[in-house]
Amino acid sequence: MSSSLKTLCLRIPAAPSSLVRCCPKASFSLSQPQQPQQQQLSAALAVSKTIARANHSLSSARSGCSSARPSIASLVAKSRSASPTSSQSPLRLRPRFYSSVSGSPASAQPPALDWDSFFKLRLRRRRIQLLFSVTTGLLGGAAGTIFLAEGFAEPLIAQIPLDPFFTLGIMTMACAGLGWLIGPTLGNQVFYIINRRFKTQMMQKEGEFFARVKRNRADPTNSSAGNPVPDFYGEKIQSVAGYRRWLKDQRAFNKKKSASFV
Repeated sequence: MSSSLKTLCLRIPAAPSSLVRCCPKASFSLSQPQQPQQQQLSAALAVSKTIARANHSLSSARSGCSSARPSIASLVAKSRSASPTSSQSPLRLRPRFYSSVSGSPASAQPPALDWDSFFKLRLRRRRIQLLFSVTTGLLGGAAGTIFLAEGFAEPLIAQIPLDPFFTLGIMTMACAGLGWLIGPTLGNQVFYIINRRFKTQMMQKEGEFFARVKRNRADPTNSSAGNPVPDFYGEKIQSVAGYRRWLKDQRAFNKKKSASFV
C-alpha cells in the first residue's frame, strides 16, 4: 500500500510538467530540468516576432512606394492636361514634312531661263556650230583629196569637159563644203547634250523669239539691193539691248519707206 502511495506522489509533480510542455506561453516552470526547453521556446518566439516586424516594415515600405509611384495612366493624363498642344505637335510637323517631300522635285528642276541667259546660250551654240563647221569642212576637204588622189573619180573626170586640175579642185571644194554644212547639225547636237537641262526652255524661248521677230520686222516689199531690210531674220541679235536696237532699226526703215519726197 505504501508503495502505491509513493508512486502516486511521484506522479503528481509530473502533471505540471506536461502542462508546461503543452502550453509554451507559460513564463514559469515547476521543475528544473525543463528550463533549456523554455529558453529555446522564448528564443524562437523572439525570432518570430522580429521576422514579423521585418515583414510588416517591408510591406509598409512597399505600400508606400506603390502609393508614391504614379501609374502610366496618371502620367499620360497629367501630360495631356498640362500641355494640350503636345498631342497636336505631330500634326503640325506633318505638313512641313509633306511640303519638303513635295518640294524635292521642284528643287531638282532647272531654274527658269531668262532672256539674257537665252541669248548667251544662243551665242554659245552658234560658236560651237562654227567650230564644228570649220572642223568638218577641213576633214571633208582632206577626205575628198585622198579619195580623188586614189583615182576613184577618173571616169567622172573624163566626162567633164574641163581641165582635170580644175575638176579635181572643184570636187575637193565640194567635199569641204559638204563637211561645212554637216558641222552645224553636229554642233547643235553636242550643245544640247551638254545643256540638256535647258533644252526644252531654250526651244520655247526660241519659238517665242522668232515669233517676235516675225511680228516686228519691216515689210520687205519695198526693199532693194541698195536699201535692204536691216537684219531681216534677227541673226545678229545677241542680247536684250541688241533686240531693242533691232526694233529701232526696223521702225526707222518703215519711216523711211513711208516718207514722201517732193
